[in-house]
Amino acid sequence: MDIFEKCSKFTAAKEAIAGGYYPYFIPLTENEGTEAVFRGHRLIMCGSNNYLGLTTHPAVRQAAVDAILRFGTSCTGSRFLNGTIELHEQLERELAGWVGKEAALVFSTGMQTNLGTISSVVSRDDVVVLDKQDHASIVDGAKLSWGKTLRYRHNDMADLERVLKQAGPDVGILVVVDGLFSMEGDIAPLPAIVPLCKKYGARLMVDDAHATGVLGGGRGTAAHFNITKDVDLIMSTFSKSFASLGGFIAGDNEIVQYIKHHARSMIFSASIPPSNAAAALAALHVMQNEPERIQRLDEIATFMRKEYRGLGFDIGKSETPVIPIHIGDDFRTMTIWKELFDAGIFVNPVISPAVPEGSQLLRTSYMATHTDQQLSRVLETFAMIGKQVGLIS
Repeated sequence: MDIFEKCSKFTAAKEAIAGGYYPYFIPLTENEGTEAVFRGHRLIMCGSNNYLGLTTHPAVRQAAVDAILRFGTSCTGSRFLNGTIELHEQLERELAGWVGKEAALVFSTGMQTNLGTISSVVSRDDVVVLDKQDHASIVDGAKLSWGKTLRYRHNDMADLERVLKQAGPDVGILVVVDGLFSMEGDIAPLPAIVPLCKKYGARLMVDDAHATGVLGGGRGTAAHFNITKDVDLIMSTFSKSFASLGGFIAGDNEIVQYIKHHARSMIFSASIPPSNAAAALAALHVMQNEPERIQRLDEIATFMRKEYRGLGFDIGKSETPVIPIHIGDDFRTMTIWKELFDAGIFVNPVISPAVPEGSQLLRTSYMATHTDQQLSRVLETFAMIGKQVGLIS
């Protein structure tokens, strides 16, 4: 059998492209934060993770430009060798202080942060426990670890306790959860997870990729619940609220030092470019100096959830600016996505196997910089198309 035979059998993308409803890899001509342009077609962007709208903030842009002028476009090496610059270490110190931990370590991407952290901390005889809706990077990090992976039903504390009992008393256990789940928009119940971890001797890592800049005054899920000291490791990315690219892990200095010298995804990757480090640092300063952005984001999210529910849409258990519109069928999800796209609204269709069969949805997300006029147009368009396709009455 030819190893490439599977490639010729993969026809789903070709069929979707031919049918005019392929929603991925859309090459945008312009991306101005709350609006984007595709082949002259202007859209309101409701499919971005740019929660605070900082990709267009003048201070963030200028910081990236200044870093290029000072350091060049790349570090051309790994953090271990020639790839560490002063900006990286300044960023690590300030991030650690922001999330309330002793130390932080910057990786080149969020994906690499989870791969490197989990695979270095969890050894062959250890157990890593995951929520069934954890991000793919967490799942892949667990696979790379050589440890045993156990999973529990989403946000089900009784099932988490069952799994922790199953792990046994004589093994090292790391529980890893998303703080803010990126598809459903709900929040991990850390006040219930922490006591279970302590009861069974497990350590807790929280992935705050979507929570930093959003929850806890921007400091993330643990700060949201005022239990930062009870969370061992806090992870986040720069590709969302930080308006850049990269990621970091924060925790006790001893643990971070261990990860720093064992995480293969960092050791064998080039460090993030100066422009990305500078942009992330500038974004952090904006979070600190302009808290009204975080407040505005929360107000928008509360308003949009209320309005969607009032119109009759099923938005599940969303508590955040990530608001899913549940549809439950692949083809119908794609069809409604296309109707919205043509009407000038950019959202993300999420179909199986990315979500279980029957859980297909349109993922919408909002920014602090969305205007009231834009939000009204989004709601009016959703209402019109929702009624046309029979999704709402």
